[in-house]
Amino acid sequence: MCLSGEKIKMLFSQLEKITDGKTLQLALDRKITTLVIDSRKPIISEGSVFFALRGERHDGHNYISDLYTLGIRQFVVEKEVDLKLFSDANFVTVKSALTALQVIAAAHRKNFIIPVIGITGSNGKTIIKEWLYQLLSPDRSIVKNPGSYNSQVGVPLSVWAMQPHHQLGIFEAGISQPNEMEKLEHIIQPTIGIFTNIGTAHDEGFENQIQKIEEKLKLFKGVKTLAYCADHRELHELISQHKLPALPWGNSSDAKIKIQVSGSGYQVSYNQLSFSLQLPFGDKASIENCFHCVATMLQLGYPPAVIQERIHQLKSVPMRLELKQGINYCQVIDDTYNNDLAGLKISLDFLNSLQKKKKTLILSDVLQSGLEERELIQSIHALISQSELSHFIGIGTLLCTHQNDFHLNAKTEFYLSTEEFLKRVQLENFESELILIKGARTFQFEKIVQRLQRKVHGTVMEIDLNKMVHNLNFFKSKLKPGVKLMAMVKAFAYGSGSEEVANLLQYHKVDYLGVAYADEGVELRKNNIALPIMVMNPAEENFQSLLANCLEPVMYNLKMLRAFSQFIEGQSAVIHMEVDTGMHRLGFDEGDLPEIISILKRKPSLSIASVFSHLAGADEAGHDGFSQEQFDRYQQFYKTLTEALNVNPLRHILNSPGILRFSDFQMDMVRLGIGLYGVNPTDGKVDELQPVATLKTIISQIKKIKKGETIGYGRKGVAAHEMTLATIAIGYADGFSRSFSKGKGVVSIKGKKASVVGNVCMDMTMVDITDINAHEGDEVIIFGKGLPIHEVAASINTIPYEILTNTSERVKRVFFAESI
Repeated sequence: MCLSGEKIKMLFSQLEKITDGKTLQLALDRKITTLVIDSRKPIISEGSVFFALRGERHDGHNYISDLYTLGIRQFVVEKEVDLKLFSDANFVTVKSALTALQVIAAAHRKNFIIPVIGITGSNGKTIIKEWLYQLLSPDRSIVKNPGSYNSQVGVPLSVWAMQPHHQLGIFEAGISQPNEMEKLEHIIQPTIGIFTNIGTAHDEGFENQIQKIEEKLKLFKGVKTLAYCADHRELHELISQHKLPALPWGNSSDAKIKIQVSGSGYQVSYNQLSFSLQLPFGDKASIENCFHCVATMLQLGYPPAVIQERIHQLKSVPMRLELKQGINYCQVIDDTYNNDLAGLKISLDFLNSLQKKKKTLILSDVLQSGLEERELIQSIHALISQSELSHFIGIGTLLCTHQNDFHLNAKTEFYLSTEEFLKRVQLENFESELILIKGARTFQFEKIVQRLQRKVHGTVMEIDLNKMVHNLNFFKSKLKPGVKLMAMVKAFAYGSGSEEVANLLQYHKVDYLGVAYADEGVELRKNNIALPIMVMNPAEENFQSLLANCLEPVMYNLKMLRAFSQFIEGQSAVIHMEVDTGMHRLGFDEGDLPEIISILKRKPSLSIASVFSHLAGADEAGHDGFSQEQFDRYQQFYKTLTEALNVNPLRHILNSPGILRFSDFQMDMVRLGIGLYGVNPTDGKVDELQPVATLKTIISQIKKIKKGETIGYGRKGVAAHEMTLATIAIGYADGFSRSFSKGKGVVSIKGKKASVVGNVCMDMTMVDITDINAHEGDEVIIFGKGLPIHEVAASINTIPYEILTNTSERVKRVFFAESI
């Protein structure tokens, strides 16, 4: 409900007063419908407003011209622009575009008098928000953050989505340092609060735990009720000191909602109520999250019977979009949890970020939107029409009814139900395309995923694209202004999947890609990767392929340079020059310079893109003196070469550890390799990196082995006692080395380590689970959470690089990013 009872309208002319800014140009006083902050994925409409945010390594002002060309006509900027270039656009200038975004959202929030639940804490915010949505949406039209949009930018974008038909808001708020929560409170203005818990997340931003709790409590200064677990004593004491209207729950004597274990369930007592409750989850975190939801439902007046019924129907919340290998060389984006307009926007952004020519969307009806049918269809059409789809499949009564309203440059099909689609679909018609499957839970789109997903064995490598972007941004933050970044995607992107990783890097605007061999570069070109690609190890038989695919070979000796210069016969080509300054692997020596200069003077059509070298010991402080020697040798080589040729190619010598340890050696470009994947490339501590890859498999069979019996090929495993043995679905053909045999290797099952017994087989391995309560089909972590890859590598005296790159291509890669 809104104060006016009508559709909220804000005009551009109002922004000057709301933001305390200054109108530079008002070509036409348009209404504001959409807030845009990312130039890569704008919603183009008459009501879109772009906020030119500025950060350490980006400036939104650089993209105003591009966005104007696309059709955006309203801009919030921090500096003057040449208005003659944008004659029919609106501009307002402000001190801070971020602050303007926040105060505009706060002004919008003031139009509504509905209850709003504000959630903060260290863990569980998104899960609780999504569970409350599941529990309360049967009765109310709800607006919430899409995904984990809980930041200084995400919260205003989420609150802006409030509309007159909404009856309840649920917004989470996350902070990482002092003086952030007050801004979010001003935007959300919650009436009901949930403080989930307090943990170690973002400890580095605060002096101590108390300061962090105090900062988070600022979200609740205006709430009528604050639910939290009274068993967290430090949290309870601080809330009591603030005299907030508390609704503590738990086993503590201070709890207003008493929770006691009773048999296989719980006994809940609140005011005059006392009832038993069964939870569908058994882990500690889920139990706590559930009771936050129970406390909120009790506060809202739900009877015990309804609470029990809906809690029993709770579903796990997938926190990610999964990119899976599909049939007929397709890729499938699995987003079958829910389907609302905000979530559809996130999913389409992910689809559009991937460079594939053929893109298909399979979409269900959008349920419980609160919009009238015609307005809902228009909103759906506006979102999908800005995606370059080749095929759109709509499933559901609503989409079928309005199929004539979809005017797309794509093949369209409509089906009344999932069952009808599965009955009529011709799977062979899906080939070499990217398929986004986005559906509300009631449509059971997981059945479609099962049909379109390629069938492989149970071993998978999961690649967290969010963490990869985090690592990329971490290394970018270490670079000086103007320094370019080359990302290495050689060796199947360190085992992670070259095409998918290259797509992500291209989307996030790295400057160069590096591969080992020409065929790796050719595959990237086939998959629409347009970035410059350096080929580290070209071969003469690949020269034609290099030129045909605009690949840039590295010249590392005179034989290669002579052969390539003769091959091009007047054609233009771009090359890179590698210098051996002490690594003694590949590269020119100083004595080669006279002939190099002579050849290149005779071949002006050969253009040098860069001159580079490789530090041999950048990862260890003990080699710093030698690293300095290498840098000095490189500088002298570069000076001699470039002065003789009167050219100024890019200079680079730093790899991942070098970026972290030698900022003075950055020059024009750096090369990011293993660090992108979250592996610490130095001998020091780097807490900011997040491991990207998890290799996991399943237990195929469990057996009881008597004392003295032997296990595996060569009978190398012997049961020293009665043993419970698990056979897991991974072997050396998958990349699990035979060096892990006979107890050297361990895996993680149910959070406990299980040692390898006997020799690793080609497709299977046996492990000792005598002290682990496991079952056939249970998940087994080879490396990942609880079993870091550097520990796995150290157990067989190797390095994480080898463990990652040895993972066979027959192991399915599943890529995922934030969902909901």
